[in-house]
Amino acid sequence: MGSLLLGVLGCSLLLPAVQAFYSASDDVVVLTPSNFNKEVIQSDSLWLIEFYAPWCGHCQSLTADWKKAATALKGIVKIGAVDADEHKSLGGQYGVRGFPTIKVFGANKNKPEDYQGGRNSQAIVDGAMTALRSLVKDRLSGKSGGSGYSKQQSGGGGGGSKEDVVELTDDNFDKMVLEGDAVWLVEFFAPWCGHCKSLEPEWAAAASAVKEQTKGKVRLGAMDATVHQAVSGRYGIRGFPTIKIFRKGEEPEDYQGGRTRGDIIEKALDLFSDNSAPPELAEILNEGILKKTCEDSQLCVIGVLPHILDTGAAGRNGYLEVMMKMAEKYKKKMWGWLWIEAGAQMELEAALGIGGFGYPAMAAINARKMKFALLRGSFSENGIHEFLRELSVGRGSTSTLGSGTMPKIHTVEAWDGKDGQLPVEEDYDLSDVDLDDLDKDEL
Repeated sequence: MGSLLLGVLGCSLLLPAVQAFYSASDDVVVLTPSNFNKEVIQSDSLWLIEFYAPWCGHCQSLTADWKKAATALKGIVKIGAVDADEHKSLGGQYGVRGFPTIKVFGANKNKPEDYQGGRNSQAIVDGAMTALRSLVKDRLSGKSGGSGYSKQQSGGGGGGSKEDVVELTDDNFDKMVLEGDAVWLVEFFAPWCGHCKSLEPEWAAAASAVKEQTKGKVRLGAMDATVHQAVSGRYGIRGFPTIKIFRKGEEPEDYQGGRTRGDIIEKALDLFSDNSAPPELAEILNEGILKKTCEDSQLCVIGVLPHILDTGAAGRNGYLEVMMKMAEKYKKKMWGWLWIEAGAQMELEAALGIGGFGYPAMAAINARKMKFALLRGSFSENGIHEFLRELSVGRGSTSTLGSGTMPKIHTVEAWDGKDGQLPVEEDYDLSDVDLDDLDKDEL
């Protein structure tokens, strides 16, 4: 079997930390929520930052190469590391779900790019220099460079724009917040409040990140409670800033989390996951469905179900129900979920090596790495949960998908939800066949 899938099929946020990999004596800059904004966001330098967990085996293997690359790039490119097991708010802010995750913070520090290169010191140095050349080229051509953070905020803090904070009033509050479909975090503030002024850049930065990462399903708003006293009075606002969470059709609840952008983003993403529907379980009917689902998701899980003649509609629906329950269980991962009928996509089955395991079968594909893993246990809630849990903590065995590319997918008709029908046999007219002649021929 091949190497373990990195990132998505790597380690997860489940186990306790043991010890940090880097110290002040290394050329790797140790980053935390308290210094991240000053060191990275407000910096004009190019940064490569590793988000790791001390208990993650892949992270431990990377440590020596990461330090070596940092020494080689000293004074040229900044190399940092975040213990995202200890500082979950930073990991959540940048969508880190597996370890190690490496991101490149270039001209626009608000939108870092995923590092796609190798994990040895030479590959890391090469990747950093490629990113640096691209940054310099953009600056020469007149494209905006530098820190990439908005100056619209008070205090010059980085990471967001006031434009992404929705200004709420007595007139628009009910329509936007109570009647809309989004989940809202609303800050009630007073212009003279010192704590409100300190929160403003954090709230703006979080608003920008949350709007993008949830595609507008969670929004951040702000209301001047000294002006819009009708709504503020309705919710008993007496201190500033007060933050409340509003879900459609439910009573508001007080926000109890921290006041840094990382804390706010982490809570918003939890709200997004809790209130989102499980991902769609789609039948692979054509190449477009497979490509879109697997490319849009960090991981796509594919069930290969027995032929309809083998199970009937009731049996198939039973397998689909198991998959839908697991999609609900793992919905925070935002994986893609697909299924096919055995024999409908033979090239895909061959690429996954499913033939020898019988049906139903299941595979998990990391399309970015062109790696896959097969379910070896039972096709049941417990069996699939164990399979996915092993992958999420980096213990699943994986292989390269076929030749390293997605196999050919045929266009097929969607299942109609009914039992299968045996092919109708043709009726032969034997009225003009002379059976006596047949008997003579046999003699």
